[in-house]
Amino acid sequence: MGTHRRPKPPSRARIATLGMAAGAVGLLPTQSQAAPKPTVDEVRKQVERLYEEATGPTEEYNAIREEHKKLQREADSAQDRLARKQQEINELREEIGPLAAAQYRTGGIDPSVQLFLSGDPDDYLEQAEMLDRTSNRQAEALKTMQAKQRELTQERMAAQKRLKALVETRTKAAEKKNEVQEKLTKARKLLNSLTAAQRARMKADQERDETTAGVSDSPATYNGPASGRAKAALNFAYAQLGKPYEWGSTGPNSFDCSGLTGASWRAAGVSLPRTVKQQYDAGRKVARSDMQPGDIIYWYNDTQHNGMYVGNGKAIHAPRTGKNVEIVPVDSMPFFAASRP
Repeated sequence: MGTHRRPKPPSRARIATLGMAAGAVGLLPTQSQAAPKPTVDEVRKQVERLYEEATGPTEEYNAIREEHKKLQREADSAQDRLARKQQEINELREEIGPLAAAQYRTGGIDPSVQLFLSGDPDDYLEQAEMLDRTSNRQAEALKTMQAKQRELTQERMAAQKRLKALVETRTKAAEKKNEVQEKLTKARKLLNSLTAAQRARMKADQERDETTAGVSDSPATYNGPASGRAKAALNFAYAQLGKPYEWGSTGPNSFDCSGLTGASWRAAGVSLPRTVKQQYDAGRKVARSDMQPGDIIYWYNDTQHNGMYVGNGKAIHAPRTGKNVEIVPVDSMPFFAASRP
């Protein structure tokens, strides 16, 4: 049996070396220490970018919601038609019942045999005529019922397609909603990462920039040169100054950009479609040099953001999350086009 040798204990020098190494590791920066917190300006830029990125999906969400409403109306109408057709078939079925019974009572025997058995030819002829009338009525009723059954089957298939499309648009809307909310949540987390002092500084910087740019969101009355429906639309828009932007909203307490333009013109008796893209497609295009107060302005492209021209190089719009309906210089964003409802 061999002798079991115990391992040698580490020397004091070795312990000291290990201790120093451990201390050195402890002094290495952790991952969170390595990534410095973004500055106020960096947070502001990131938040602005996230809010801007949310505008596209917001308009897509609005378009999907409009399609969903249309499909819902169509599906409801289809259900009504199905119910009416089913009622018509039920009534025909009840009508055929007595006819079938009458035919059974008088038609169980061949007419020629009935004539042979009948002692009165006139009685036979009367019965034969009644039988013929009953058969014709029943045949017509059956024919009508079969046609209604075919219509009912076609309606049911069409209704099922609409319901399937309805479910698909609901799913798409939920996806877009999540996309928007994800960006807004990121922006909120970034803002929450700032200290109270930093948030106050950021707000002060924003207010200073807006004052320099001539931004206004205080309640005011439109007193420009517009008249008629354009004036009515601008009167409504001005009454919304200071109300918050809220994506997907058409009022009365908050608006998104196309929600404000649509509500303003609706107040003037003009019905506009829901989204920026639809309003762009529906309007008569006007050159920038020919713009009149009340015209709708599109910034960036034909799908992202819009507002209304108020004259004097200014526009009123619902800007983005965290801001209110305001008046800004037309050139505060890249001008794309203008249209007249």
